[in-house]
Amino acid sequence: MISLQVNGDEHTVDVPDTKPLLWVLREDLKLTGSKYGCGQALCGACTVHLDGQPTRACVVPVSAAAGHRIDTIEAVDQQRIGALVQQAWQALNVPQCGYCQSGQIMAATALLTSNPSPSDRDIDEAMSGNICRCGTYPRIRKAIHKIASEQL
Repeated sequence: MISLQVNGDEHTVDVPDTKPLLWVLREDLKLTGSKYGCGQALCGACTVHLDGQPTRACVVPVSAAAGHRIDTIEAVDQQRIGALVQQAWQALNVPQCGYCQSGQIMAATALLTSNPSPSDRDIDEAMSGNICRCGTYPRIRKAIHKIASEQL
């Protein structure tokens, strides 16, 4: 049995220690907002926050997440910055197909939480590894800058 703190709630799961956190979230806890993309931490679709840090859930064994705070896209709007990111995403019509957007939102939320006024370079570095096949990168950057300018 493994105890996890996910989105502020305690959960106990009976799964192998090596089962990837992504699959525990999706299959066992029915939190399907984090997506499976590549399974190798290369695309960012599975990004969650582990103690506030963007983390690729597809390669993290569930045992490594025990004892840490896990936040998923399902609860990102409970944080001020997360809510602002989601609002900006909607206002600027950032998503196209939307498959990668939960990972993009989680990465952007972590960036703006740690750096409320990121430069283009900061954005590029923080968002690198979050792949969008639809190419919404300019809208993502615009949304991040919108939030930064409105927070001042």
